[in-house]
Amino acid sequence: GAGDIAVCGSTGDDATSNILVSTIGTVFTLGDNAYPNGSATDYANCYDGSWGRVKVRTMPTPGNHEYQTAGASGYFGYFGSTAGDPSKGYYSYDLGAWHIAVLNSNSACTTISCSATSAQVQWLKADLAANTKSCTLAYWHHPRFNSGAEHGNLAAVGPFWDVLYTAGAEIVLNGHEHVYERFAPQTPNAVANPNGIRQFTVGTGGAPLYSFSSSQQSQFSSGNP
Repeated sequence: GAGDIAVCGSTGDDATSNILVSTIGTVFTLGDNAYPNGSATDYANCYDGSWGRVKVRTMPTPGNHEYQTAGASGYFGYFGSTAGDPSKGYYSYDLGAWHIAVLNSNSACTTISCSATSAQVQWLKADLAANTKSCTLAYWHHPRFNSGAEHGNLAAVGPFWDVLYTAGAEIVLNGHEHVYERFAPQTPNAVANPNGIRQFTVGTGGAPLYSFSSSQQSQFSSGNP
């Protein structure tokens, strides 16, 4: 999977969806799935003909563009119950040895809170405490750490990292910045730690790509999706 996906008139989402169609397994989205506004029309006209071909095995998350339509109604209408409660947009599932938490950073956490005392973070704590799987992965739209030139870091999702790190999570996946970047395992304070969380930014779902600024101790690529 990836984020930053479908743009009407673009061939990028068609190219990436061809990979998904020819590959078995669960598909994830990392938000900004259907441009420009994540409306029902955007999903019907821009997303459905490409990544929509694997909708039946897709576990999505929304991005800020979804919330440019009130309540992300286009997103929740398209994915239905798979996307969780429309008033929340966060949920979890198990896949093999992995427990996967799907979180909602929406409009940079301004519509549905990501704060340490928020309902979302309290839910995450309880969800991870009940987890019986040996490995943990989480994904949402906005990256905590980001070397891209367009957006940069987002501290507002720091509470997600705090809870996941305490629970021993291994991997975080994000979109938003239209690049591919991976970090070495680190703490929520960006200190290298072999037992920390490795973050991947995968904003290469098909939308036009961005450039990088200075590296934040990561390995990155702005190659074609």
